[in-house]
Parts: sequence; structure tokens; C-alpha cells
Amino acid sequence: MNSPITGTAAGVPFTALPPSGVEGPAPLIVTWHMLDAPRSDPAFAAALPMHGLPAWRVHLGMPMCGARMVDGRPDAVVELIQKDPLMSFLYPFARQAFAEFPAALASLREQLPVDDGPIGVLGASLGGAVALRVLTETDTPIFAGALVNAAIRMRSVVALFPGYSYDAESEKAVDSLDFLPKAGVVADRAPVLVVSGELDHADLRQDALTFADALGERGELLSIPDLAHPLADEPGIEPAPQRPRTREVDAGLTDWFRRRLADR
Repeated sequence: MNSPITGTAAGVPFTALPPSGVEGPAPLIVTWHMLDAPRSDPAFAAALPMHGLPAWRVHLGMPMCGARMVDGRPDAVVELIQKDPLMSFLYPFARQAFAEFPAALASLREQLPVDDGPIGVLGASLGGAVALRVLTETDTPIFAGALVNAAIRMRSVVALFPGYSYDAESEKAVDSLDFLPKAGVVADRAPVLVVSGELDHADLRQDALTFADALGERGELLSIPDLAHPLADEPGIEPAPQRPRTREVDAGLTDWFRRRLADR
């Protein structure tokens, strides 16, 4: 099993896992981690390595996470959440990660022996909103997508912060990250696997079920019993052994992308 490769792509830290059984350029799958555990690219790579795939799995770091933490501590993120969970934290993090994607992808293609064909995308929790923006707002060719306990409807995430008060600006921001009405656009772009823990936050769980149904034949739902929102133990910054339920998620993702790669 090849060791992870770490680096930066247009300023974005990444952890890359080489393909299995491939000589020369191989397909590419790009991922964005959650901001619960695992909350860094190396920790996410350890939680969901998708070993055995004949494709590069490149896990990008989200803003102010992992190598980009301020002073190596999550305190700055906590301060942003306390200031305004939507407008200082959720919305700008998703917006920055999405804005960084085109240059990061171009840099990865220069640094790694990946082919120039369609890519796969995977996002977990807030990273799911980034993957969904790539699916709905870019023309990057994509052969398959996958979401894990994803922020499909940002209002459901904001509801986890009791008492949040919207104004005109935050209403516009939160609605821009509501992908339920965009399921048809996503379905036209690529087949998508929706992975949902049966113990995820109730609204996120319902969003996953509704979204998977709205995708029709282009969607597939994988429900994981006894899986809550996080995929790893705290603090979730360094690589850690897989949890048993996370191993089920990993197996489902590996099977999904293997099948989609065969049709690529």
C-alpha cells in the first residue's frame, strides 16, 4: 500500500493517495472534508482512504483547518462560530473552498500523474456543499459524485445553532447554499451517491433522503445504521484508526467509485 503524498496545490494543502494497479496517468477523485472530526485532509484521508481504487484520491484541506489552522489551534474557528455561525464561518468557508478549486485542480494536474478525463468529487458535511457547488456551478467534467452526511441545505446546518437571527444578507447567503431545488441540475451533471448516517442530525438526515429521491435514477442512497454526524474521534486533526461504521462508509464509497470508473 503506497504512502500518502502531501503538498499544496495553488496554496491549498492536500493529502493524496496513489492509485492501485495503474501504470501511467490515472483518474482523479477530489474530496473536501467535514469540519467535525475528521477536520483535516490527512485525517479525512485516513478515515475514508478508498484503498484499492485505480484512481488518485486527493483530499483537499478546507480553510483554517489542518495545516491552515491559526497557530496550530482551532481557537480562531471557534471565535468565528461565536461571532456569526453562518456569515463568519459556514458561508465564507464554503465560498473560499469553492473559489480555490479551479486553481487547485490545475495545480494537481501539473504535480501528479493524473489523466485529463472527468474527475470524481466527494464532500462530507460542509465539504458536501463545496462538492455540490462544483457540480452545479462549474463546467468541470465529472464522472461521479458522492456526499457523506452532507450540508445539502444550509438552513438545516444553521438550525444547529439555536436562536440564529437572519437578515437580508444572511437570507440570501443561506438560500444560495440550498441544493434541494438544484437536484435536477446535479442529476444532469453526474450520478451521485448520498451516504447518510441514520443517527445524523435529524434535518440533515431528512435532507439526504429527500435529495437522493429527487436525483431519481442518477442517485443512490446508502444509509449507515448507528452512524452519527462525525466520522472520527476527537480531536479529528491527525490521522486515526477507522471507526467500524466509518469503515462501512469507506467500503460503500469504494464500491461506488469503482463502478462509476468502469463506466467512465
